[in-house]
Amino acid sequence: MLVYQDLLTGDELLSDSFPYKEIENGVLWEVEGKWVVQGAIDVDIGANPSAEGGDDDEGVSDQAAKVVDIVDTFRLQEQPAFDKKQFVTYMKRYIKLLTPKLEPEQQEVFKKNIEGATKFLLPKLKDFQFFVGESMHDDGALVFAYYKEGATDPTFLYFAHGLKEVKC
Repeated sequence: MLVYQDLLTGDELLSDSFPYKEIENGVLWEVEGKWVVQGAIDVDIGANPSAEGGDDDEGVSDQAAKVVDIVDTFRLQEQPAFDKKQFVTYMKRYIKLLTPKLEPEQQEVFKKNIEGATKFLLPKLKDFQFFVGESMHDDGALVFAYYKEGATDPTFLYFAHGLKEVKC
């Protein structure tokens, strides 16, 4: 199994069990999330608790909740929304921190295509939910979630160059 960590913070953000599609010249990865039910599952074992002197709910906590698989699996932390100015400020800082950590050939590709990816993201800011890794570090990568037109499950966007592949 491969896990993808934030290159700057080490937080786990994704794994190969969630297939991705490269967009914006490979600068962004697009990943489909899914709403799933987590928690107590009602299993009928054929017993009749009332006939056996027990309550129907004896010892069972019915705390099922709907969660998004990627957010739950990687313990992503939602952040307040960014306006255009805040986002541009974040991107400048992120590019400055990330670029020196990349191999020279990766730096070239990243520098050449990050502006196009940023322009792709800017008009969608109002539709995004913003997430960071579990450590909630200020310098970490942002993960963007939004709903494509007509979709019931969210789509996530990651900065590909900000991910480090780790074999588990």
